[in-house]
Amino acid sequence: MAQVEATTERIIAAAPEAVFEAIADYSGTRARLLPEQFSEYEVREGGRGAGTLVHWRLQATSKRVRDCLLEVTEPTAGQLAEKDRNSSMLTTWTVTPAGEGKSTVRVTTVWDGAGGVGGFFERTFAPKGLGRIYDAVLARLAAEVEK
Repeated sequence: MAQVEATTERIIAAAPEAVFEAIADYSGTRARLLPEQFSEYEVREGGRGAGTLVHWRLQATSKRVRDCLLEVTEPTAGQLAEKDRNSSMLTTWTVTPAGEGKSTVRVTTVWDGAGGVGGFFERTFAPKGLGRIYDAVLARLAAEVEK
């Protein structure tokens, strides 16, 4: 098994503090950012940043659906980590300054991929598909905080 990684990045015309607050607001803003690939969204504990436990189903393809139960931590300033209790998947959101009133948001997801031929296809195509999904999330985030 090899580790699979998908990374998406976007510059957003809003201060890093405002962007981070929006990302960390699981009980409000976050649900509005999710495109149609996400369903059954539910905050089970907390709701803002570290200590939050959130559930959703992620349908990456017509056949690939993940039931995610994510524990949220804040490993460093400007960073949120979402560790899935149901798999090896870890998604890290990093917000850094990108000039006056701008932020760079990077979303990186890693997981243990399958072996063999299936693993080859997963390593080849899954990062691109997940990248498109998170591009949509980041576009919605920009629309939310650039108001």
